[in-house]
Amino acid sequence: MNVLKMRMKPYIQPFERVLALRELHALAGTEPMAIESGSETPTDFEICSPYSHEVFVRRLAYWEIVEHAGEMAVTEQSLREATVNLIRDGIALDTLRQQLPFVDDAPLPSRRCLRYGPHGLHEYRGKFFPQLVRSLINISGTHHGGVVADPMSGSGTTVVEAILADCRGRGLDMNPLSVFIGNAKAKLLSADAECLRQDYEQIRSRLLSVEGRKKPRLAYFESLPCIDQEYLSAWFSAEVLAELDDISRAIQELDDERSRDFMWVALSNILRRVSWQKDDDLRCRKEIRLDIKIDPKKEVLEEIGRSIRTVLAFLFQNGPVDAPQFDIAEGDARLCGKIWGPNSVDVVITSPPYAMALPYLDTDRLSLCYLGLLPRPEHRTRDQLMIGNREVSEGLRRQYWERFLADATILPERAQELIRCIEGLNSGASVGFRRRNLPALLAKYFFDMRDVFQGIFNALKPGKYAFVVVGNNHTIAGGHRVEIQTASLLQDIAESLGFEVAEPLLMDRLVSRDIFRKNAVASEEILVLRKPSQM
Repeated sequence: MNVLKMRMKPYIQPFERVLALRELHALAGTEPMAIESGSETPTDFEICSPYSHEVFVRRLAYWEIVEHAGEMAVTEQSLREATVNLIRDGIALDTLRQQLPFVDDAPLPSRRCLRYGPHGLHEYRGKFFPQLVRSLINISGTHHGGVVADPMSGSGTTVVEAILADCRGRGLDMNPLSVFIGNAKAKLLSADAECLRQDYEQIRSRLLSVEGRKKPRLAYFESLPCIDQEYLSAWFSAEVLAELDDISRAIQELDDERSRDFMWVALSNILRRVSWQKDDDLRCRKEIRLDIKIDPKKEVLEEIGRSIRTVLAFLFQNGPVDAPQFDIAEGDARLCGKIWGPNSVDVVITSPPYAMALPYLDTDRLSLCYLGLLPRPEHRTRDQLMIGNREVSEGLRRQYWERFLADATILPERAQELIRCIEGLNSGASVGFRRRNLPALLAKYFFDMRDVFQGIFNALKPGKYAFVVVGNNHTIAGGHRVEIQTASLLQDIAESLGFEVAEPLLMDRLVSRDIFRKNAVASEEILVLRKPSQM
């Protein structure tokens, strides 16, 4: 047995301390013992384990120091996060290369760092915390080569962390932009840093040298479907479209697929800023701004410059991952059991849309059109297929409500009661169409999530876990505030399908710093579900 001392990151949130102790216990196979320090929240612990200290250095998420036989080692996770400390103020790439990988003292983070390496690419509402995913992989007992899956994979955080844990990552999402971003981030883990740097220099040189033309030919723009050209022309000025074309054609000239996708992701992230999209508005609402200069090349060069430093610092420190095993595809989470196959997944880590979800597809419509990922005429149809969608016609509302009346008994009683309560309160009041639609949409949401949980149950191997991060919210019905305890209602559904349900973990409300922070929910929970061993 090896006696090891561990130092927890001192700045993490209370719920992360719980995860830290659980992941250490899971990896060590023994209970961590606090080292007396006089503090109510000790950060130093001791364990006895048959495993070498290298295992803990390589795998732990919420710990920064592992000490064995008087020798201290910084965890790989802390070193990855520490790369962010080097890239502020636009450090020169040559200087960055000289300083990494860390040799002696690494500038360990003094606060939570969630956007290191590929995790720092592209704004995305509801981003997972990468350390959360890594700790749950550890807690689940999933080892080298195991399958880590996310049926609503969003920007790909679960898949990226699965790869870094030497596992196979699998993801599904209905949003083509999400799938594109997730694949781009996962592929960057195996990128050649020098190739990526050269492609950045090529793009930068090309964009800084392009001269103005009287009548630019929009070669890239004109390759898009005519209906998308018409739509985009209503959201971007002619001057902006011309500059976006220069950027797009420069990206197309790159030989390396990973570099091209990286650049497309960077371009996608600035499209809202250079359009007539109203600032901080989740929906595409127009605000034509003639009083300010919109400079797409400046915006994209700043975005690429920031992103390339984040990714290169990660690659210089971590090195490329050899032949990462992953697949992220467009697909319906309700069908994940059929897509992945029965008893094929070692752990599911996911964060589904909440009841009354954000308008995910609508938020991304400019990128979907400009990157040629989904033609504008198909947006409405795709949006209606997405779980949590709140856009519904009168005909669909009636269809959803009729299904609830016919099949309500397959939902747990508390979900039925909530839906009927909101329907009763709204039916006796003068309400707008959104509130009138809510009971039917809630019914559809819980039916959909029941299908998702059934798919997860089928895909999991016996005895394996699913971790579901979900938020709670509320609505106003008939002038009354009604709490929608999404987490506990989904837990009821999971239990009804045969999952073993453990006590959920309440996550602290953290202030988001992205453009979607105004629409964040008040609380989140981690549901802990297990498929029984004997099936």
